[in-house]
Amino acid sequence: MSGTGTSFRLAAYAVCVEDGRVLLARHVPPGGESNWTLPGGRVEHAEDPFDAVLREVAEETGCTGVVERLLGVDSRVIPAAERAVPGGPDHQNVGVFYTVRITGGRLRPEPGGETAESVWTPLPAVAALRRSSLVDTGLALARTLPPTGHVPGTPVGGLIQH
Repeated sequence: MSGTGTSFRLAAYAVCVEDGRVLLARHVPPGGESNWTLPGGRVEHAEDPFDAVLREVAEETGCTGVVERLLGVDSRVIPAAERAVPGGPDHQNVGVFYTVRITGGRLRPEPGGETAESVWTPLPAVAALRRSSLVDTGLALARTLPPTGHVPGTPVGGLIQH
């Protein structure tokens, strides 16, 4: 894929699973419908994804954590016609997933951000939530721990969003 006609984002995501629950963040985009996702987000210029995932957890949830292991990498292309903001090019998102253990802090909304709340969610309840495909991908990586760091892409549709 050439650099023209596409946009690109490198992101880091935290898979925090504890006592049969996963930490999910409710993302509320401006003018869009809310959905649940993993804590995480864009890696800033010159930032290490390892550092970015902990920064994002702190910003979005109010909690501190430690990275326990690298789970894997997911690359997905969102066709222009399916993007939340119309008129843009195809978009590639490369996500680096880590197991993160929460060590302190208190859950709170993201100040001035798009994360309305973060909730420890029982794993069986996840399937009934309107959520980002990132949630399913991160949980599959955490469940299977593939040596390649790769799981098949999560199909989008129904409750599962880009």
